[in-house]
Amino acid sequence: MTLHHARPYFTPPRARPGHTPRLRLKSKAPSSGAVDGAWWPRTRTLTRELPGLLEVLSMRLGPVQRVLYNVDEWAPAPTRIFVAGSAVRLDGYPFQPVDTIYVAGPHRTKIVLLVVPPRTDPDSANDILTAAARTGSRTSTADLLTAGALGVAARAEGAAAQQRWESDGGGGSR
Repeated sequence: MTLHHARPYFTPPRARPGHTPRLRLKSKAPSSGAVDGAWWPRTRTLTRELPGLLEVLSMRLGPVQRVLYNVDEWAPAPTRIFVAGSAVRLDGYPFQPVDTIYVAGPHRTKIVLLVVPPRTDPDSANDILTAAARTGSRTSTADLLTAGALGVAARAEGAAAQQRWESDGGGGSR
């Protein structure tokens, strides 16, 4: 009988052009607030999403060494991946704050990102990305995600009011 062992690591293909991470970061000033920016992945599969993100973040951090994530929010992942020829340790914990990832580089450098759920509508995601990257913002991750949803609701309400106004003759003749 032959035993089959799961590979403890994964080497992803190079990121394709056009698959750049949807990411906004605060300025490089000293960290403020709960997060350093926000990331909007396309899926909940780390092996697909992290390579492009980590290549971008390595420009600020240096070589990325470790990523901590909430294991309950992502598809099963290996314990390490290789990005740009370097091993990156992936640590999934159930107690990692929800909707965040912690990306560590050398010399205790780190970036904490709010993770915008992949199925978030584009307007809401853009609001969240922008708010999370606002310099000096100390807004909590829960409030950032709620504000994004409220922004979409407010836009929809505004559009409905505009349409009612126009249908009641408020738009004038065209």
